[in-house]
Amino acid sequence: MARDFPHASFIDTNGIRMAVYEEGDGFPVILCHGFPELAYSWRRQLPALAEAGFRAIAPDQRGYGLTDKPVAVEEYDISKLTDDLAGLLDALGIDRAVFCGHDWGGHVVWEMPAFHPDRVAGVIGINTPHRYFQRMGPDPIAWMLENYSARYYRMAFLEEGIEDGLTPDLLPRFLSGLYRGWPITMEQYLAAPPAVRNLEFEFIMEAALSPEPAGRALMTTEELKVYVDAFTGGGLTGPLNWYRNIVRNAAVLGRVDSRTSVPCLMISSEDDIFLPPSLTEGMEEYLPDLEKHIIRECGHWTQAEKPEELNRLLLDWLARKVPQERRVG
Repeated sequence: MARDFPHASFIDTNGIRMAVYEEGDGFPVILCHGFPELAYSWRRQLPALAEAGFRAIAPDQRGYGLTDKPVAVEEYDISKLTDDLAGLLDALGIDRAVFCGHDWGGHVVWEMPAFHPDRVAGVIGINTPHRYFQRMGPDPIAWMLENYSARYYRMAFLEEGIEDGLTPDLLPRFLSGLYRGWPITMEQYLAAPPAVRNLEFEFIMEAALSPEPAGRALMTTEELKVYVDAFTGGGLTGPLNWYRNIVRNAAVLGRVDSRTSVPCLMISSEDDIFLPPSLTEGMEEYLPDLEKHIIRECGHWTQAEKPEELNRLLLDWLARKVPQERRVG
């Protein structure tokens, strides 16, 4: 792990061994990463939260980093992923926490109040809107085909073994080209050819592997090596198994109540073509205590692209929603 990031500790939760990285004391904030990321993706948020008097806790989630990687696809459904986080609280002796998630981590934290309501003091979604997968309805495959195409990257990820194409020699180039800041504006995306508008797998691969990928690099060589080493050693099958539960999750989520009265914060990025701010419309129907913000001129990798602005929004909301007497542990 790169310097200045906490060393991993290990806990047992929900039948797996999970790597956890902590900084600070006080009221706990659980930080859940997305795809293809790691707990290390919160390297600019952990110290800011700790300095403000919070206990910042970032796990490598199931299938990622130093955490166990079960083989079976069904081991990655939404009930397993939320149970992992409840077990994390149990292992650390924590009753309730604020849950903050980006990308796939956002999907998980938005469902925590439905599966473990007594453990949630608040929810923060970064880029990922509440109830994104429920909007696909009972047949998410049909929804993806209707709204995108058969080569939409989420559709492509359902293909067994597609990750094998990212060979060890291609993986560093792919990740380097993927983790880029503000590569395309929303206006450019909306005017782009169908392969781009449909977020097709081949387009994403070609764009990331380009000799001159669009956007600015978001990582130093040392930081990028953390991701390259993790996915070279652990592979991408576990992370892609999260996508391979989309149909199973639709059935599970169709039976739960997504309404919650806990305080909620939604932070969108203006130019995230994967999770655009427009997807947050209607969240108020389910979340009566909701605050929304948009970070301008920012793409998908918000924690790395606009860390100062993100941290300011997080700390301001937490200061108002987590009373001081609850922060001193």
